[in-house]
Amino acid sequence: MAVSPELGRTVEDFTLPGGVLDGETFVRRDYGLAERRGLPLVIAFYPGDNTAVCTKQLCSYSSGLETFTDLGAEVWGISPQDVDSHESFARANNLRIPLLADTDRAVARAFGVAAPGIGVRRSVFLIGPDGALRWKHVALLGVTFQPVETLARELARIEAP
Repeated sequence: MAVSPELGRTVEDFTLPGGVLDGETFVRRDYGLAERRGLPLVIAFYPGDNTAVCTKQLCSYSSGLETFTDLGAEVWGISPQDVDSHESFARANNLRIPLLADTDRAVARAFGVAAPGIGVRRSVFLIGPDGALRWKHVALLGVTFQPVETLARELARIEAP
């Protein structure tokens, strides 16, 4: 398994296709890490659309979106399913966060969270405005997830460049 980016080090840029539900429209586009420079970013890797724990996790992050935006952060969900699957998942659960498709798991491998059988390990990475990794949590079993409150507390500790 690849080694996860080190705390304090700049995270290598990546671009993935994805989309976000905006009203009734699912807006598709490419998302690049470089576009978030200057602002904090929460990256949540999750094993799969429409699974019990993933649905609970992403619904929690979506309903807590104001907490993240108040801290200047955006939340991206990343899993191996394609953008069509993400659109269906977002519509079924009214998810208002971008969902990115890492179908070949290249980004998951770069973050050290690709896992046989489940695709990716449930994990969260907080990227600072300077592009450096500031906090991470990688679950061994993935039956629980980091709550909005924990992520907000860690985001609040990140200083702007």
